[in-house]
Amino acid sequence: MKRIQHNLNSQSLITLAGTVGVGKSTLTNALSGALGFKPAFEKVDGNPYLEDYYDDFKKWSFHLQMYFLAERFKQQKQMHEEGLGYVQDRSIYEDVGIFAKLQYDQGNMTNRDYDTYRSLFEAMVMSPYFPKPDVLIYIDGSFESIIQRIQSRGREMEINTPDKFWSDLYFRYQEWIGTFQECPILHLDIDHYDCNDVDSIKEIVKSLETLQRNKDLNYLKLT
Repeated sequence: MKRIQHNLNSQSLITLAGTVGVGKSTLTNALSGALGFKPAFEKVDGNPYLEDYYDDFKKWSFHLQMYFLAERFKQQKQMHEEGLGYVQDRSIYEDVGIFAKLQYDQGNMTNRDYDTYRSLFEAMVMSPYFPKPDVLIYIDGSFESIIQRIQSRGREMEINTPDKFWSDLYFRYQEWIGTFQECPILHLDIDHYDCNDVDSIKEIVKSLETLQRNKDLNYLKLT
């Protein structure tokens, strides 16, 4: 994506949130290029637990979540040390409030492991290396559209996962975003913008500017 003119603070941290398959990585690429910011991606390739996790949630949930927590904190520290100016693919808040909680509620993580995980997260967010986002872009859409995207990208471990897991995740995101208060939220619908369309990206950037400029505005939905 060609860089566009904007009035966002050059040290901004724009973080994307949304369920699996909703298009966070694609928008991270497009938006970071348009803003002249650096992209920060979730570490999927080379993850030593991911395939095992989808094969056996009960055995590997705690291991996977601890791995993601450590990687996410290292990413936060790096962005802080570089003075930010990043678009980040997925927030650490989702790991804790959705993925770990889902596995705990379904009996796939023990009380002891979940308490340990939560305690480590709480210690991390108190660190000066843990900047909050300036804006959280929440990417949403119909459940049918999201399932189609998961199927079309063709990751076998996701395709073989029962739809019940994806529906549980989907509705948890609906609940979670209603309680999120760490920073302002820009709400996007995947059926109403196109990452490859310059005008769509300009509208997103304009909305980010509005949220950053107006300190009393905490939520904006782009339709």
